[in-house]
Amino acid sequence: MLRFADFKPVSLDDRDLFSRHYRQYPQVHSDNTFANMVCWNHYADYRFVEVEGSIVLSSTIDGVTAFRMPIGPRNPDLLEDVIDLALREGGNDIPLRVLDPANEEWLREAYPDLPLHENRDFFDYVYRTEDLAELAGKDYATIRRQVNRFGREYAYTVEKITEENIEEVWEFLVVWCEWRDCDSEPPLLAYEKDAILFAANNFFATELEGWLVRIGGTIGAISIVGPVNESMAVVHFEKALPETYRSIYKVITTETAAGLRNRYRYVNRECDMGVAGLRESKTRYHPACMVKVYYVTRDDLEACCR
Repeated sequence: MLRFADFKPVSLDDRDLFSRHYRQYPQVHSDNTFANMVCWNHYADYRFVEVEGSIVLSSTIDGVTAFRMPIGPRNPDLLEDVIDLALREGGNDIPLRVLDPANEEWLREAYPDLPLHENRDFFDYVYRTEDLAELAGKDYATIRRQVNRFGREYAYTVEKITEENIEEVWEFLVVWCEWRDCDSEPPLLAYEKDAILFAANNFFATELEGWLVRIGGTIGAISIVGPVNESMAVVHFEKALPETYRSIYKVITTETAAGLRNRYRYVNRECDMGVAGLRESKTRYHPACMVKVYYVTRDDLEACCR
């Protein structure tokens, strides 16, 4: 029987374990990536357990725990154990979440009468890397004009983040957090500050990469990127000072895609969390697809799986 007490926190020491496992069982949603979990662990308390060739994940936010479908070979007994664990130790009304199409299909086949509820706020936006890098065609005409205007207004350069400039990146992020007043309300900004500074402080240990836009000697924007699978990268963080440099967010977006396009067909730009401005911005770039997220309620699990 699975016990929550057997789960352990995701830590930097687990990097190679997750890398090996995800090569065999590729992921598509950014929230399951190793870098996301270690960077945000102070907020979501990601934990895992290895069971019969699978990994089972949990997250706990504000004292409420939710479990995820097993990542690994289809094992009906393990799925039953995860559902039982979710009912026993999952918090509140939503003890089970489904973050990838393969597990959605499996759960629907195993329990055809079990309702799966979409959580639109946490759908990931996935784009063709070439589209973001080239901004070709009428769909990108406005963004393309803004990027071209930026190039006329500023003599900027683009650099890969390296050991030589990572300290400057960290200093830029401190400035960005002061500009955004990260330590004030809402509290999620403070959590994001800790997450992005963790990423900068553990950049190479976490096997991240990224780019920066420099105007003169000053960094105006940065991106921090990690792998999702062999064909998809995810932009974990993208920060800029738009009040100082108009349209710079659009520049770092397209320059990051340009740096990725020879290795990754797709770029995952994560979810919009239900924020109207983010949803509008992400939609404006015309995603190729969305990675859907579902949740299962306690009442539905009790009715269909007991």
